[in-house]
Amino acid sequence: MKILHILSQHPESTGSGYYLQNMLRQAARHGHRNMLIAGISQDWAPQIDGVDARDCRFVRFTQPPLDFPIPGMSDVMPYPSSRFAKLTAEQLNAYRQAFRKVIGEALDACAPDIIHSHHLWLVSAITRQLAPEIPMMTSCHSTDLRQYQLCPHLQEQVHTPCRQIDRILALSRDQAKMIETLYGIDPGRIEVVGGGFATELFSCPVKETPPPIRLLYAGKLSFAKGVDSLLQAFARIADRHLELHLAGSGSGSEAAHCLRFAERIGPSVVLHGRVDQSHLAQLMGQAHIFILPSLYEGLPLVLLEALASGCRIITTALPGCLELLDQVDRTQVSFIPLPVTHTIDRLTPVEQESFACDLARSISAMADLVRDTPNPTNAAERTTITRHYTWEAVYTRILKGTELA
Repeated sequence: MKILHILSQHPESTGSGYYLQNMLRQAARHGHRNMLIAGISQDWAPQIDGVDARDCRFVRFTQPPLDFPIPGMSDVMPYPSSRFAKLTAEQLNAYRQAFRKVIGEALDACAPDIIHSHHLWLVSAITRQLAPEIPMMTSCHSTDLRQYQLCPHLQEQVHTPCRQIDRILALSRDQAKMIETLYGIDPGRIEVVGGGFATELFSCPVKETPPPIRLLYAGKLSFAKGVDSLLQAFARIADRHLELHLAGSGSGSEAAHCLRFAERIGPSVVLHGRVDQSHLAQLMGQAHIFILPSLYEGLPLVLLEALASGCRIITTALPGCLELLDQVDRTQVSFIPLPVTHTIDRLTPVEQESFACDLARSISAMADLVRDTPNPTNAAERTTITRHYTWEAVYTRILKGTELA
């Protein structure tokens, strides 16, 4: 079978790109021919497995007529990007026309048997309009739902076409309900398939006996991920035996703020920058505690990687986080109450102060547990949870009900 995969942004660097790459690998292993359309920055040289370079077509930004940074599904991306909410009418028109041209050319040249797009947003809507007769499935990654809420002026352009997509692939039960509510899509066409992680990379080594106790955050350096609140919490903990490791990058003023804050705290905060999966697996193997203070997530696969790596986990009580880890022993995972926000992922100074206090208390309590028992004791529990989230298992669920099975 010929599968056309479509992503509007870099096919690397973010959760949706990581998801896409694993779908390409799985499809190739099953003998299918992959074709790819993706948006990239002009100077970007993507490294992609599972698809021949001759079957890749890119929409390139920062060159006319797309003479602006690539719009990101998150408002803060790990590379220079634009925000959909800030695009002018001329930029939006150029964006639509560029993708229409490349998608139309690919459909004519490749005649795919099935289309797998990512995000219930503009490019998936364009694809459905151009190819109404080709079976199509779209993976939701939650950032699309956020853009739908942040950009009401664009809802009309995506609402009807996205309702005509044959199958919607959701990461979690909560996300499936949000898709049904926001888009009015028949729940019978929404499948909860989850996400996966690289089981060959992430495993549980013997943890070093502290001190130091190593805390790890991995992800974008942004306020929506709670990194500023995490640094505020860490700065107030008077425990010289704690180290906070930050793995990830960002762009713009938010990333710059986080980096300046980390430097002010001093050498107990270790900056690793953007890391690949192998390096992240190494850091998780060394970490005693993984912390995800995010204000908005779908199904955070990084929590599965941390769990498989034997990390105790501190995370906000988002629905996707609870869906993954609610059955884990509370000596191994701590859920921080989600602060009441005045926008989707922004905190007022009062809200941030309260949130930072909650984070600091949880970090101190979990550090005490690490001192008593550096290595986790829940091996059977970890295996029961993580085996549902291999990429092979996810791919099998995606194939269910399609001609690709």
